[in-house]
Amino acid sequence: MRAGIAALLGAYVLSQFYRAFLAVLTPVLATDLGATASDLAAASGLWFLAFAVMQIPVGEALDRVGPRLTTAVLMAIGAAGAAIFATATTPATIKLAMVLIGVGCSSVLMASYYIFARSYSPSVFGTLAGATVGIGNLGNIGSSLPLSMAVEAVGWRASLWGLAAITALIALVILALLRDPPRAQAGQKGSLLDLLRMPALWPMLIMMAVCYAPAASIRGLWVGPLFRDVFGADAAWIGQVSLIMGLAMVAGSFAYGPLERAFGTRKWLILGGNAMALACIIGLWLSPQSPTITITLLAGLGFAGASFPMVIAHGRAFIPAHLTGRGVTLLNLFGIAPVGLLQLATGHIHATTAASHASAPYTAIFGFIALMLAAGLAVYAFSRDRTD
Repeated sequence: MRAGIAALLGAYVLSQFYRAFLAVLTPVLATDLGATASDLAAASGLWFLAFAVMQIPVGEALDRVGPRLTTAVLMAIGAAGAAIFATATTPATIKLAMVLIGVGCSSVLMASYYIFARSYSPSVFGTLAGATVGIGNLGNIGSSLPLSMAVEAVGWRASLWGLAAITALIALVILALLRDPPRAQAGQKGSLLDLLRMPALWPMLIMMAVCYAPAASIRGLWVGPLFRDVFGADAAWIGQVSLIMGLAMVAGSFAYGPLERAFGTRKWLILGGNAMALACIIGLWLSPQSPTITITLLAGLGFAGASFPMVIAHGRAFIPAHLTGRGVTLLNLFGIAPVGLLQLATGHIHATTAASHASAPYTAIFGFIALMLAAGLAVYAFSRDRTD
């Protein structure tokens, strides 16, 4: 089981890489393919939407087929998407490739969470979930400065071919090494409708919709255009900024689990952390002119905005055992789909905001994201706390 979980962690590293690497490729894709910031926002949004749409069938597959075969097949589709990206000649091809990569990555984290929920004590679920995201965020780091160095050394097409090969290899390793956990007792039936009828779950679903999207959207795309347009940054500088925010996200992912045990609460930890994230976004909204302040606020957002494993742990505490797969993927659906929608919305905001100065489109984007997070926090404040 441990070898299989290690293979899933490797797959999740790739998943985190793929959702964030377009920020670093912004300059080279603009030069080689004529891809605009709006094109890349749409491509990033399609990755998240494809990922989100897959959560319902993935949940069914985890409960009925198991994580081994589900994840191996989907990762093979992701490898095909990376190969298409490597051969792209237009922004439209990039968008198609991102859809396939999003489908390929859609089961990886939920397969891990399914195994944790079925094989380990509920009291450690939040810690294991956060540690998984923390390790996976190495992919977030890899998609920053290391990717910019690889692109400079061998070009972006060769880099994508290498990623396609690695993705295919991990699919084979998962197929060979992963073992499915014990199933729930036979005779228990249920569906997503049973979960949606649970009033206690809805505040967590709303919180999932707003807690991950701000950091994922900004780190996954807008860091690149922001620093290029406002501060004249090149690919290397963008890579460094992305690395700093990525490291902060890793630290935050590891911090939430121990903080839960220290404070004995999930609800108030999540509220406090996301209030800090909101303060950072408001800071970006009000003052995007200083690179030092901007980098500091991005790092703060990355750290405080890494709460989504804890929100899943909070929601999972209300989910019956026989609906574990459907439950965690439903929560993930509410976390991932808004990122795709936010990328599309912020791409439209960027394209339509009058550029009275270079930072104007970005202040509009940050303001929109701040209002979204504030609304979600107001709803989540009425949730019930539960810590297993």
